[in-house]
Amino acid sequence: MRCGALVAFAALAVALSTASWAQKHESAPVVLQLRLRDTIQPVTAAYVARGLAQAASQHADAIVLELSTPGGLLDSTRDIVEKIEASPVPVIVYVAPSGSRAASAGFFVLEAADVAAMAPGTNAGAAHPVFAGAQPDPILKQKTENDAAAFLRSYVERRGRNVAAAEDAVRNSKAYSADEAQQLHLIDVISPHTAALLDMLDGRAIKRFDGATTTLRTRGATVLAFRPSLRERLLTRLVDPNIAVLLLAAGVLLIYLEFNVPGTIVPGAVGVLFVLLALFALNLLPLRYASVALLLVAMVLIALEAKYGGHGALALAGLASLIFGLLTLVNSPVQELRVHVGTAVGVGLAIGGITFFLIIIAMRARRLKVRTGLDALVDQLAKTLTPLAPTGQVLIDGAIWEALSDVEVSAGSQVRVTGHDGLTLRVTAAGPQASHIPSNPRR
Repeated sequence: MRCGALVAFAALAVALSTASWAQKHESAPVVLQLRLRDTIQPVTAAYVARGLAQAASQHADAIVLELSTPGGLLDSTRDIVEKIEASPVPVIVYVAPSGSRAASAGFFVLEAADVAAMAPGTNAGAAHPVFAGAQPDPILKQKTENDAAAFLRSYVERRGRNVAAAEDAVRNSKAYSADEAQQLHLIDVISPHTAALLDMLDGRAIKRFDGATTTLRTRGATVLAFRPSLRERLLTRLVDPNIAVLLLAAGVLLIYLEFNVPGTIVPGAVGVLFVLLALFALNLLPLRYASVALLLVAMVLIALEAKYGGHGALALAGLASLIFGLLTLVNSPVQELRVHVGTAVGVGLAIGGITFFLIIIAMRARRLKVRTGLDALVDQLAKTLTPLAPTGQVLIDGAIWEALSDVEVSAGSQVRVTGHDGLTLRVTAAGPQASHIPSNPRR
């Protein structure tokens, strides 16, 4: 009897322990981790939006957006901030690892978070709007600056952070180390790595953007990495304007080769693919349409130089237009999203030189005489097999032809082909042995 009671008690203890273990693991918090280590542009904005949506569908307890960026496009930044503010899952933006930065547009994303965190040795700020190329009109510059400052204030104040210090990063390009940002209440915590950050935030009550209050459950969380899709990884590479320009240049040259050597198929197909990829990538970037017009003008000038000749003036103007058009093609405030000088000069000289060379060859080919049939015999030398008085036979390239001469030529002499009437060659004497045929020869 006692033995049965002990067995029942042991079974009950095991069941309770198992149930407790299962409940503990079933209720373990889940954190979705995103990594943004690139310029902020439409592809990265789409990746962040997809990650936030995934976290919401999985009912994750929190999202950690690990950030390291030199900045990016303001329109894409607004998209990310909008998604963070509307996210039902708390968003932790963490500038990490050490040595990373949340510069320019990245500072806007950092301040939009429910919890703003930085690793030691990181920095953030320098968020003043930057204009690519020439300085804009002072009024436009002021309007853009005021708009960016108001955008930042609209959510920094609701997050309970230092509005004046945040606005200083916009108006005066102020940048902050992690310690400075914490002292100025621009961020909430400093943590050396993600695991320590999650332990530090566990049980912390935060106020969401909509005014609701929630308590974070992050200790011992299962961290799920949310990786970019293959399409996003590919587009991230293509969005680099330098790669897009190289693809465009290679595609144009391959298509031109296909037109000049028809039937090869492969250059034309690959060229079309390259051009489509380049156009798709450039469509994601802010382009200057004046620069696109410059590129078209450059190709026209190079073609005119090759066809009519301008003593090099048209070619030089075309190359200058091509290089300047490439340099100013992408209107981005971030250097990483602009065409580099080396790329513009290299591609400009290569395209200009190769195009100029190919057009010259094409023009010369059109001016060459036909090299097939009887026309190929014109200007060639032939040997008379019979006297030409005025008709006879000549030998040329191993073939015997009927020939008609305007002078009398003896057999065994050289004559030059000047044309043909049907299958009869017109020839003239090529040596001093010929004599003029009288207009009324005696019979």
